[in-house]
Amino acid sequence: MKRLFSILILAIILTGCRKYFGEKTDLGFIDVPEFTNRDIAYVPILPAFTDFVKPVDIAVGFDELIYVADEGRQEIIQLDETGRRLGSFFIPGLKSVTQDRRFDLIAIGTSDTVIAGNTFTFTCIYRIRMTGPEGYKLSQTNAQIIRKIVHPFYYKSTYSTSDLSVQFNRIAVIASTNPAENNSYFVTRTGPAKNPILGPDDAVLLFNNNDQYITPVTVSTSQGTFNDYFQKPFGITTFAKPPQITARTGQNFMVTMLEPNAAIKVQYIERIESEFGAEYRPRIFPYGDTTRADGGIHEPFKFEMPLGITISGDAAGFIFVTDIAKDSLYQFSSNGLEGVQPPAATGITKLQKASFGGKGSGFTQFNQPMAVAFFKKILYVADANNGRILRFRLTLDFD
Repeated sequence: MKRLFSILILAIILTGCRKYFGEKTDLGFIDVPEFTNRDIAYVPILPAFTDFVKPVDIAVGFDELIYVADEGRQEIIQLDETGRRLGSFFIPGLKSVTQDRRFDLIAIGTSDTVIAGNTFTFTCIYRIRMTGPEGYKLSQTNAQIIRKIVHPFYYKSTYSTSDLSVQFNRIAVIASTNPAENNSYFVTRTGPAKNPILGPDDAVLLFNNNDQYITPVTVSTSQGTFNDYFQKPFGITTFAKPPQITARTGQNFMVTMLEPNAAIKVQYIERIESEFGAEYRPRIFPYGDTTRADGGIHEPFKFEMPLGITISGDAAGFIFVTDIAKDSLYQFSSNGLEGVQPPAATGITKLQKASFGGKGSGFTQFNQPMAVAFFKKILYVADANNGRILRFRLTLDFD
């Protein structure tokens, strides 16, 4: 408890640091959260970032700024690390945002399309370039939309009524030493159709760095190769995380799925290359050994509605998942076991659980945590229905 007390005192000091964490605020809440009896926990950093209507996605860009998709305002909002608002940009039907390594924003929204005199609204990917007459700035007068990818016209010239129900959900950028592959990206897509020729609407799609559609991802298992492997895919992340110099290359990714009957709703997909070609295969994580950890990412029915997912991008390789049905954030090690390794001096080898949450408006509670990001040991959660971005830091990361 002496160690925990000193950590919480340090957290108080850090919340008063205006340069990095923002303005001072009332810290009386520290007596309340559930982590007070744990030495390993994620401590809230105050103040929360507020003045949002409904923040549904968050990304830390390769320019090391923070981007929030505010669905309520239909605006991408650009922040610095202290939460200071730097700019914004309107996207109709906005639901997601990320940034590629060229510093372009790639967002998901909607587009109204006139066909035979009738207006239809389709899901759409937007590429936004922030360099303009005012320099590098996110604003309506400076940034510009340079490309739109409207479903379904990137892969067919006609449409059906079911295409109106299709949704793009999230985007994950790929880093590569090959210029032709660098800044290509995956997109999760959901919809009702099960087309045996073109493939089902439920898919993870691959686009190149010029926003041209390449292929849906097919997955190979011991039972065969499947173009319908993904069931209601939503969140997705690659291992390419800022800063630029350490961004990990490759096409491995993790994806969340919202199919209620799917026992395993978070999957790690590896791209494996051999003399016979390349294929995508699922990686199976261990679970069930309670001497190592009390939970695992591949426990059957561990999640109900996991929307947000990210990877820490540092040496720890932590995996973070947010579940809006449980209003919780889950933390896993790089091998899928739930928890954090205690310091060697403790003599404890079992991972200690650091997941937390529960419905509410407290500083360790959420109301629809729809997205998660991580940078410089700070964890960011888009707490949608509370209209805020919460920040956390692991107690072990305090010096």
